[in-house]
Amino acid sequence: MHFYFTARCRIGRVTGGQSPVVRQIAGEHRLPACCFRQLAENGRVGKLPTRAGRLPAVPRTGSMIISHKYRFIFIKTAKTAGTSIEVFLSKQCGSTDIVTPIFPSVEGHQSRNYKGFINPIPAIVERPHKIVSALHSAFISRDKFYNHMPASLVKRRVPRRVWNSYLKFSVERNPWDKVLSHYYMHAAREGGSLSLDEYLTRGRFPINYFRYTDDSGAKIIVDRVLHFENLAADLSEVFLQLNVPFDGTLGVKAKSEYRTDRRPYQLVFNDKQRRIVDNAFAREIELHGYRFEP
Repeated sequence: MHFYFTARCRIGRVTGGQSPVVRQIAGEHRLPACCFRQLAENGRVGKLPTRAGRLPAVPRTGSMIISHKYRFIFIKTAKTAGTSIEVFLSKQCGSTDIVTPIFPSVEGHQSRNYKGFINPIPAIVERPHKIVSALHSAFISRDKFYNHMPASLVKRRVPRRVWNSYLKFSVERNPWDKVLSHYYMHAAREGGSLSLDEYLTRGRFPINYFRYTDDSGAKIIVDRVLHFENLAADLSEVFLQLNVPFDGTLGVKAKSEYRTDRRPYQLVFNDKQRRIVDNAFAREIELHGYRFEP
């Protein structure tokens, strides 16, 4: 039996200081109580009971890596070649490094060491209304590090010396191009019947900023946000700094086979469609200075 709450009525208590994306998702849908922890911490929930209906959510594609061998923390984002980077890095990481699983699994990726004891006291003090969730995380699931874990939470769960001394990096992408990539992936998975307007109406976008910013979403807290548009060069710089072996290629292009229309996004979006993306990604546009024009 599932106990349901109306998220709109309890939104402040459920989502706490989480991102506007999470608050928007929670505020528009009735969710089973068992899903609130996943929503507040992961940015989405897993498979819902049938009665809950469909939930617009951030795609379940992300995870993270902490490498003690090379002294870095990689925060994965959506639709930014993150899976390819993660598979590459998992092969370079040492036996004591932390690599969270990928769902669905990808050949060559090797997860390890992501479970461990979580002190529940800080979480209980910060969010006393989520005491059950905090205790469940600490003593039952023991997933100290997990998919879609934002940098703000990683910061709270690693020793201060690790956070302060390791290079923390992520990847971001022009939002209009990122949306097109995300659309073609979903269209392909639905047999090609999904139109761009239908996709935009759903509002399920690959929004990333809350993964690499503080709890307010206003301040970037990782050391570098690499540009997808200049990824090979940016990765070369980072890996050279970290002494990670890299010959200029990741050796895998995961989930890159969906997009067939390679026209520039400026030739695809009409004015109405562009405004939808503008509004959804306003924070990322502000943080990185993206422009629709070439």
